Amino acid sequence: MSLVATVATPPRQAEVERYLGGFFDDAIVRADAHAADYRRLWAAARDAASGGKRIRPRLVLGAYDALAPVAARDDAEPAAAAEAVALAAAFELLHTAFLVHDDVIDRDLVRRGEPNVAGRFALDAALRGLERERADAYGQASAILAGDLLIAAAHSVVAGLDVPVERRRAILAVLDECVFAAAAGEHADVRHAAGVRPGEADILAMIEDKTACYSFSAPLRAGALLAGAPRATVERLGEIGRRLGVAFQLQDDVLGVYGDERVTGKTTLGDLREGKETLLIAYARGHAAWVAASSAFGRPDLDEAGARPLRAAIEASGARARVESRIAEEAAAARAAIASAGLPTGLETELLGLAAEATRRSR
Repeated sequence: MSLVATVATPPRQAEVERYLGGFFDDAIVRADAHAADYRRLWAAARDAASGGKRIRPRLVLGAYDALAPVAARDDAEPAAAAEAVALAAAFELLHTAFLVHDDVIDRDLVRRGEPNVAGRFALDAALRGLERERADAYGQASAILAGDLLIAAAHSVVAGLDVPVERRRAILAVLDECVFAAAAGEHADVRHAAGVRPGEADILAMIEDKTACYSFSAPLRAGALLAGAPRATVERLGEIGRRLGVAFQLQDDVLGVYGDERVTGKTTLGDLREGKETLLIAYARGHAAWVAASSAFGRPDLDEAGARPLRAAIEASGARARVESRIAEEAAAARAAIASAGLPTGLETELLGLAAEATRRSR
């Protein structure tokens, strides 16, 4: 089962795409009043937001569509449904902002095989004759600004939702909470890369903050809040999202080392080159096989031949099996939470599908 087909129906997804298209069209027109490069910055941000699984909008709409009163979802009440689309788009804007900033932190100039926001502006500057260091600095500054603008835009969209004020404040609080947590998780990730060797608890806390909150928990909670769901339901969805988020990120970490690049579209050398402190590494560290191979870990020039001994050492240490076992545990906990949450049948089925996907997906 593809993650792309799990939570929201295609017509609803098309509404999100139209909203995002209109948002970026308007921003680009506004940018025309300033400078050509600023217009290009917004065009680059638009391109950064294109594609992807759209999992966050799908979770928002899945929760809203299942939990909103029937009248709010009928054609007779199009305004209410439109607010759900806007909220779904806000989470995609936030996700794009985090990706753009993450690339700056990781000093990546490419995403999905193409120059990212930083890469595009660095290349433009280099073509204009700027030396490499200054061109890269311009690219990074441009990407930071693009990410900042998208975070501000996500908040602006939510602040403008045409819903009762208390409901809007509650959704804004969820958005603020997930931005706060994501920054904490990103900072912890950077700290780990700076030489602080994390243990299992540190890595799981980082995953909850950096990924699980804004990617799964917050979209589900926000969609439920917009629908006017009871507080207990909102809280249960938050816990379900947390479990799903951890399972999906751990699987991402496994695919980042052992995945099929033709399927994932992502190199299996990146995490090993960066010396990324995942649970795989935390579990492998100290084992004789890892000690023997680990001098290559974190080498920027690591190639496939150098990566093979690292992968073999992770396997030999039992780390991969332990992480896959942990993924299964988190997915099982998510299934138990879903089954006991008293959710509408459609939403329960979709979330159970996500829990199953977490343990068997290949991209």
